[in-house]
Amino acid sequence: MPLYKTITVSPTIKVYIWKIEESLETLKSTLPLGEGQTHILTPHCQKRLDSMKSDLHQRGFMSIRHLLAEAGYTDFDLYYSPSGKPHLHDGKHISITHSYTFTAIIISDNPVGIDIEKQRDKILRIAHKFTPIEEYYTLTSSEARIRKLTYVWGAKESLYKLYNQEGLSFLKHIDVQDFEMDASQTTARVVYNGASSTYAIYLMEFEGFTCVYGL
Repeated sequence: MPLYKTITVSPTIKVYIWKIEESLETLKSTLPLGEGQTHILTPHCQKRLDSMKSDLHQRGFMSIRHLLAEAGYTDFDLYYSPSGKPHLHDGKHISITHSYTFTAIIISDNPVGIDIEKQRDKILRIAHKFTPIEEYYTLTSSEARIRKLTYVWGAKESLYKLYNQEGLSFLKHIDVQDFEMDASQTTARVVYNGASSTYAIYLMEFEGFTCVYGL
């Protein structure tokens, strides 16, 4: 089974990454049941799965349940707030992400957020919506701009999930400190409704994808 990577950030924070290679039926048939359970999904999540039109989205959804199993949980340990934010019944914090053939979760004792993005030139067209684009003109190649902008988008997306406040703007309220392309960590600040918070941002790349998580 393609558990792609696990990262122990600290004794209380762990990241699990899955590379989606199996069929939907394989992902369903190999998912372990929890003690006393007769179904692999809650009724709510089964309804969500059935409503998905894309096979890749369905496989991504099921692969996340495999990541939960790697962390010692089942789908029945997970619930969603009205805003769609995932939570665990035991009080630990969780964040979930899916992009094409990769999924990931991060679990922590404190609020966290994670994002995976495929590196695509589309990021160049939408960059002005989430960051001052003129800051990136010093990069000499479009490939470098794509990589760095994807990092910045991922950092802001991870903090958006962590902060979980309606009205939070990527462009106006979240600022990512500049970093070198080979950096594995930076910081970011959220200034919203008169409050200011600073977070550690962790950066990595693999197989044309960018993964960012914020603590």
